[in-house]
Amino acid sequence: MNVCDSERIGDILREAGWEEVSNDTDADLVLFNTCCVRGSAEERAFGCLTLMKPWKTQKPERLLVLCGCIPQRDGSALLERFPFLDLVIGTRDYFKLPLLIERVMETGERLAVTGNIGAELPEIQTPRHPHGVTAFVNIMYGCDNFCSYCIVPFVRGHEVSRSKNDILREISQLIEEGVKETTLLGQNVNSYHDTTSGADFGDLLAAVNELPGLERIRFTTSHPGDVSEKLIRAIAQLSHVCEQIHLPVQAGSDAVLARMNRGYKRKDYLALVGSLRDEIPDVAITTDLMVGFPGETESDFQETLDLCRKVRWDAAFMFIYSVRKGTAAAKLVDDVPNEVKKARISELINLQEKISAEKNAALVGSMREVLIERRSSRNPHDMAGRDRGGHTIVFPSGNACIGEIVNVHVKHSTAHTLMGEITGVEDFKSGEKSAASKEPR
Repeated sequence: MNVCDSERIGDILREAGWEEVSNDTDADLVLFNTCCVRGSAEERAFGCLTLMKPWKTQKPERLLVLCGCIPQRDGSALLERFPFLDLVIGTRDYFKLPLLIERVMETGERLAVTGNIGAELPEIQTPRHPHGVTAFVNIMYGCDNFCSYCIVPFVRGHEVSRSKNDILREISQLIEEGVKETTLLGQNVNSYHDTTSGADFGDLLAAVNELPGLERIRFTTSHPGDVSEKLIRAIAQLSHVCEQIHLPVQAGSDAVLARMNRGYKRKDYLALVGSLRDEIPDVAITTDLMVGFPGETESDFQETLDLCRKVRWDAAFMFIYSVRKGTAAAKLVDDVPNEVKKARISELINLQEKISAEKNAALVGSMREVLIERRSSRNPHDMAGRDRGGHTIVFPSGNACIGEIVNVHVKHSTAHTLMGEITGVEDFKSGEKSAASKEPR
């Protein structure tokens, strides 16, 4: 979400006449787009901001701007905390950036603008300038789930869905710019609903699937309680929708899930995973997991480990619980000692890494359909991309180019990466799910 917002901020500023530079020494304006969903992200943002004080002091006419979730939460208090900060702007106000920056430059005011959180974000007409063959597209903003640990509804606002036509227009423009794959974004994409056309998320996927020139469609993130049979059928049947779903579970204990206000039980999640794998045998499922939530006992944690063994996710993002001021969970006693939290996260990571390594090892010898996204960061002679399940695959480039879809024969694996060799460039526009995507998992 923040990557997409940052790209849109860049688009808006370029349209207003600003030019991007490669380092802060040459910059007249530096912006940080922040996240406060976890304490570590917040600490990094404040650390980066503090390091900019000498940059601002050397040339006071330079402008320093803080965007995103932290400004939405803290507002004008940030101007007091950081006297060298010029502008703070919230999550639904960044479309105003050019005018606000111009105002600060002309008047010398220091501004905090966060008042649009309750309003629908206006449709931004500024053209997209993608940085590669893949692109994120917001389909909705905000969240109405109010999980007890989560700050998102307070800093992103209530759910607001964009119109289907506006989304299709944006993706069509991205395709003209060379984009081959789009990831549809929302705090809970499953609850997408266009009030104008009546389209739900399954309808939107079907419409995007028909856009000529688009090879792949992904989406994130999904709430387990809102995955419908219609969505499962869409993943299974629509030719360009990838066989991949990010399905955050957070915990394996019903007691913890209830305190988290997740709205489902362990058995519900297992049943959903079963339905997905019955309908889409080669589906890749990833998740989010949290340890150390208030009241989590050793027995609760063991249930999370057990769920990990039962589901066998392809990958997981794993975190230690951190108190977020203003959330319902902040009123609970943070009673799991830090040393216990660290021991639990280490054990969970080790287990999931083992499972990920085993699942990737099972793909050695298979043929994977890979969209080439970039050159490898470790070896410029190698290319890197992802298969339809989202697995990163690295291989010698040969004569292949970024943006092509190739068949790669997997030769080696780690817990995070597959390595292989190209066997041919294919045209996957037949309108059917490819054979390469149906390799057994």
